[in-house]
Amino acid sequence: MKNLLVTGGCGFIGANFIRFLLQETDFEGRIINVDKLTYAGNPDSLAGLPKDLKNRYVFVQADIVDVAAMREVFESYAIDTVCHFAAESHVDRSIVAPDTFVKTNILGTFTLLEEARRRGDRLNRFHHISTDEVYGSLGPTGRFSETTPYDPSSPYSASKASSDHLVRAYHRTYDLPVSISNCSNNYGPYQFPEKLIPLMILNALAKKPLPVYGQGTNIRDWLYVRDHCRAIWTILKSGQIGATYNIGGECELANIDLVTTLCDVLDEMVPGDESRPRSDLITFVKDRPGHDFRYAIDCSKLKTDLNWQPQESFDSGIRLTIQWYLANSAWTERVQSGAYREWINRNYGDR
Repeated sequence: MKNLLVTGGCGFIGANFIRFLLQETDFEGRIINVDKLTYAGNPDSLAGLPKDLKNRYVFVQADIVDVAAMREVFESYAIDTVCHFAAESHVDRSIVAPDTFVKTNILGTFTLLEEARRRGDRLNRFHHISTDEVYGSLGPTGRFSETTPYDPSSPYSASKASSDHLVRAYHRTYDLPVSISNCSNNYGPYQFPEKLIPLMILNALAKKPLPVYGQGTNIRDWLYVRDHCRAIWTILKSGQIGATYNIGGECELANIDLVTTLCDVLDEMVPGDESRPRSDLITFVKDRPGHDFRYAIDCSKLKTDLNWQPQESFDSGIRLTIQWYLANSAWTERVQSGAYREWINRNYGDR
């Protein structure tokens, strides 16, 4: 891995992955970070990297759908490895504006695959980061495995399912050296505040309502982002070509239990009005259309074959996350201004 292309490296997981590689691993190559810098892509998420890493980190602002721009990146930087994070990822937005998800998640992945194919045997690996949402919804029991049939419920998950299929097809048809990982819900530093956990943290600190869909009974498996980054690095180094790996935190929580726990931890870490715990701010709102009931990941293949284990429990991970948001209020204020606020006002008004 001399020249590693990271797409979406200014987004939540991508930025954490770049920091992880440069600060916590033996990676000695060069990272080329390509990011369009939509509302959820923020260069501030990579601020403060050591200056001596200058020759090992390159940023290119470009859209992965742009064929000419991607060809220039692959050729100019002699890309030999791809780690593809770039995606539109918020389910609620995909319901309102699905066209953007089709363009970025499907056509963008296609563009990258084509440029990777042009590299021929100079390409070592194309690793594609996907989601457990492609599998659809579980009932009260069972877990998603790597062989679970796809059954996406939202435009977002359908677009990711399509990109997964494209990646596999390029391996089978063109012998492209690919691997895929499907992860559960991530949380941690640098996550954009449209997502559940940072939204709840910031609203609770500001004493604003904490909106929970339906009755909060939907269940998710939560994965601390640093554990996810370690898993991806493990797959890049040791994962089998053509293989799929599920990455989960082994931490299932109903949304209402997650939010209640978060409120309790905040009350402990940042005491407020003792007569009114922050959990009193929980407000149930109309459920999301097509809202999947439960996700749960079976990550035994990754644990057994590649010796990976999640290091953070939800209790330790949520404390690390809250501490980060408390210490980085300037970051959250900046990312909530500008283009994202304009989009919200345009699509949702003052609701």
